[in-house]
Amino acid sequence: MKISLPDQTGRMADYRLTGTPVAAAVLGANPARVVYSAAHVVADPFTAHDPAGRPAVDWDKTMEFRRYLAGLGLGIAEAMDTAQRGMGLDWAGALELIRRTRAELPDALVANGCGTDHLPAGLHSLDRVRAAYLEQVEAIQALGGRIILMASRALVQAAKGPEDYIRVYSDVLAACDQPVVLHWLGEMFDPALAGYWGAATFEDALETALAVINANVAKVDGIKISLLDKDKEIRMRRRLPAGVKMYTGDDFNYPELIEGDAQGYSHALLGIFDPLAPAAAYAVTRLGAGDRAGFRATLDPTVPLARLIFRAPTQYYKTGVVFLAWLNGFQDHFIMLNGAQAMRPLPYFTEVFRLADGCGLLRDPELAVRRMKSLLALYGA
Repeated sequence: MKISLPDQTGRMADYRLTGTPVAAAVLGANPARVVYSAAHVVADPFTAHDPAGRPAVDWDKTMEFRRYLAGLGLGIAEAMDTAQRGMGLDWAGALELIRRTRAELPDALVANGCGTDHLPAGLHSLDRVRAAYLEQVEAIQALGGRIILMASRALVQAAKGPEDYIRVYSDVLAACDQPVVLHWLGEMFDPALAGYWGAATFEDALETALAVINANVAKVDGIKISLLDKDKEIRMRRRLPAGVKMYTGDDFNYPELIEGDAQGYSHALLGIFDPLAPAAAYAVTRLGAGDRAGFRATLDPTVPLARLIFRAPTQYYKTGVVFLAWLNGFQDHFIMLNGAQAMRPLPYFTEVFRLADGCGLLRDPELAVRRMKSLLALYGA
């Protein structure tokens, strides 16, 4: 099967598909690693709302995709930045998403993003930021949901230094009825989070994050670190208290980090495991069987695709994630909340198509080719 694709100059050339779809596997109970896929949402293309206005979600397709992830045995990281949280999906929409996922998949492994994104833009007091966190904690726990404590843009502005972070996190963690996953999201994902933990350097930020964890060990299941720097993750991983997990959020180096070394390994909470879901399930199944070579042979070829999807400006990675969901038939259109489908250029999409084919992530190549042709026609190619 072949398709004519444009190069960087717009010149068309035939591309012949070569990929073989990833082998099917379901991640069983007690897997070698805890694996969460941070899942995207499907927009409603028929809404009368402008893209920058009130979010409109296609709930049926959004829930269908979550059933697919759970069917692979993967955990779901709900209402996170992959779901365009704070970048198209507001708190009201996030809470509805959390409620629906909890109702549809009560037995699945699900953890839910909890933040302060319902605060209006502007400077707030530390007390108001703390209250905002607690408001979301209460709402999620009222649904019986587990929590991922997300980084707060408002806290960056309100905090005067590391001590303020330690106090706010300790107060919020005290209100959590189950151990939570902390999320250290780097500024490459959200520029408004620059200087998080009240520090200008990684070394100082690391000490503050560890201080929060060490002061609240019983309340912390683990921490997801999303800095796209494997060495920083490993340094932190080696200093975590016993029983506290490292969840890799490194969408560039995940095979090495999940496999681990003689001193430990990372679990996974990754946006790239939305489009890579079948590869993730199969690879971790192989790892659990002691087949490290099979694990790496499955995931290593996906890294160039992940690096492309998450290239700078990294916050637009959701566009690549949803593009692949459309190519693979999980939704009937390539429309996103906030018009985010327009945030990458055509050569990005053509290269995502090539790389996804090469590592077996086009589950129905004929459908993918038809849809790629329709996108090319839209661009006049």
